[in-house]
Amino acid sequence: MLTEVTATRYVTPLREGGSLPGIVEADDLGTYVMKFTGAGQGRKTLVAEVVCGRLAQRLGLRVPELVQIQLDPVIGLGEPDQEVQELLKASGGLNLGMDYLPGSIGFDPLAYQVDPVEAGRVVWFDALINNVDRSWRNPNMLVWHGELWLIDHGATMIWHHNWPTAAAAADKPYNAHDHALAPVGPDIAAAAAELAPRVTQDLLMDVVADVPDEWLVDEPGFDSTDALRRAYVDALLPRAATIHERISTEKPAKAPQGPPGWLTDHLTDWPHPTQKKSEGK
Repeated sequence: MLTEVTATRYVTPLREGGSLPGIVEADDLGTYVMKFTGAGQGRKTLVAEVVCGRLAQRLGLRVPELVQIQLDPVIGLGEPDQEVQELLKASGGLNLGMDYLPGSIGFDPLAYQVDPVEAGRVVWFDALINNVDRSWRNPNMLVWHGELWLIDHGATMIWHHNWPTAAAAADKPYNAHDHALAPVGPDIAAAAAELAPRVTQDLLMDVVADVPDEWLVDEPGFDSTDALRRAYVDALLPRAATIHERISTEKPAKAPQGPPGWLTDHLTDWPHPTQKKSEGK
């Protein structure tokens, strides 16, 4: 189970996130990035964060530590922002926190190099959970103490928004041509050989057990939270075995123009942003 703490102070909102996460302090003296049950995306975003974050950790990928955070809405009475006040009022009870990584910076491929082995592990994992939110536009990766950390897994496992489609999800391919690490030449075969055998039924059952019951109750089509947990396992287990065969990292005919998040072959076709184009190759 995730450690449970209680929020003692709301520090500031993080405007970068669509769900308006915020930085909070808790009674364990920790500082966390908090995601709220009252946000527009709803509790399934938090379920995805727990399932995918805990799975990534069990596979040896770096994800900030997750905790359950109890929130008393009274904490927002002094907050001047009306939107934040309403979010806090709507999120009383159990919410999700991720360890705040002070001094971390957003991943930039021009400033931080990722080797093909590590890139392959990240791309394979994102294919497993069908992560559509790790593109060069929004990498959702941080560099902290010289290492790559994965964040924001709320937009994953899209089948859990429509459970009748989940059975077919394991056969769907994953188009990674837009992935922030695609230009590195990720070694997906090596990642599959290392990680796929580790995604067992027992491991997945342990992972989904960390999701609080109250985020799973009253799901249409399921008569218990245990049945819903089993549905997550049944969707992910077969996908892990063969998804490496259906990952495409080929660039589209016309690559995105301009942003430093997309690098062409061997990082030579685009000049560094500090160079003039005439100084390029």
